[in-house]
Amino acid sequence: MASNNSMKRIAIFASGSGSNAQKIIEYFEGNDAVEVSLVLTNNENAYVLERAAFFKIPAYIFDRQLFYESGMVHDILRDVRVDFIVLAGFLWLVPKNILSGWAGHIINIHPALLPKFGGKGMYGGRVHQAVIEAGEKETGITIHYVNEVYDDGEIIFQERFTIHPGDTAESIAEKIHVLEHKYYPVVIERLVEELE
Repeated sequence: MASNNSMKRIAIFASGSGSNAQKIIEYFEGNDAVEVSLVLTNNENAYVLERAAFFKIPAYIFDRQLFYESGMVHDILRDVRVDFIVLAGFLWLVPKNILSGWAGHIINIHPALLPKFGGKGMYGGRVHQAVIEAGEKETGITIHYVNEVYDDGEIIFQERFTIHPGDTAESIAEKIHVLEHKYYPVVIERLVEELE
């Protein structure tokens, strides 16, 4: 095992089911250089809490006041010595104190090909329905750095697929999940390995 000083620590923020969070946790299990050290959520009923408990990963729940009007979440991340922050279905903007504390070390995954179909309120099925209604010929995933604007940060990686005439928001969602689960952990690993 690597010493604690060389271990890179990831925190995952999620608001819902946490299927991406689980794939990331599984991907890094047994890795002696990278670990998922923390799961954080703004939803006390989020299934991601069950997933974190199953893997014995500490989890924290916070509300809007704690996130935006206190330094609690920032201090937790600092105290755990988190190196990298991953948003996986997290629906709130990240506050400035965390953005500045982990500048260039916070990423998100979006279920469309940004810059199209991004922004406030564009998540999950809403995105896929908008893609269909716009008559798009293809869609996919975008992994990007996080800044103070929804879905606006520098794009790191995209993967796409063709939309077929019979596709629905549900069938597109299934294909998106396959891409997310395949590529998100790999891209995270590459970025974390590049950290000093």
